[in-house]
Amino acid sequence: MSPAPRKKKDEEAPTAAEVEAQVSEEAAKSVPKAESEPDVEEPKAAEVEATSEEEQPKPPAKKKPAAKKKAAPKAEEAEKAEADEAEEKPAPKKKPAAKKPAKDEEPKEETKPKPPARKRDQPRKREPGEPAVLVRAQARYVRTSARKARLVCDHIRGKDVEQARAILSFTPRGAAKPWLKLLESAIANAEHNHELVGDELKIASIHADEGPTLKRYRPRAMGRATRIRKRTSHLTITLTPKE
Repeated sequence: MSPAPRKKKDEEAPTAAEVEAQVSEEAAKSVPKAESEPDVEEPKAAEVEATSEEEQPKPPAKKKPAAKKKAAPKAEEAEKAEADEAEEKPAPKKKPAAKKPAKDEEPKEETKPKPPARKRDQPRKREPGEPAVLVRAQARYVRTSARKARLVCDHIRGKDVEQARAILSFTPRGAAKPWLKLLESAIANAEHNHELVGDELKIASIHADEGPTLKRYRPRAMGRATRIRKRTSHLTITLTPKE
């Protein structure tokens, strides 16, 4: 075999930059080329500007202020006439303020008592020299004995009406109830018939008289009969105004 030919000494060794350039060219050749994309024409600058102007919203147009309507000449004339009339009329005179009383002088106020609402609450005026009014009420045929009735009426003789009511309300006797009813009846007579005030009365006189006796019988021993007396009484109250 023949020996490999020797390189000439005259040929110089390649530099590092040349080696890198060759490597990059070989790598580029080995990579497959991508499919060629269709050429897209770039839009011109004028078209870009036109589309941008169309996309931008237009500012709202400013409304012009509406012209003020002129008032009708008739309305102006009426207003002027009213103003002239107001100037011609004299100003109303102010009333003089009421004089305030001095500190030393006390205001005089007449305090009149209010009249009672009911007629029977108004006291009856007595003329001079007129005798006192006497109001009488009577209960007849009360089913209680006169003796028992007198035991109650002795407590209220000469008392005021209010005191008599209180005493009779708390007296624990059977005859107290008829006496209380009779007292209320006498007060009503004084208010209705004689125009007196009920609370301003007192008891002038009070008494109990005997009434008829009811006779009954009951059987006793050996065929006998015994009499039963059912007694009644007449109660009387007389009222007069307080002095």
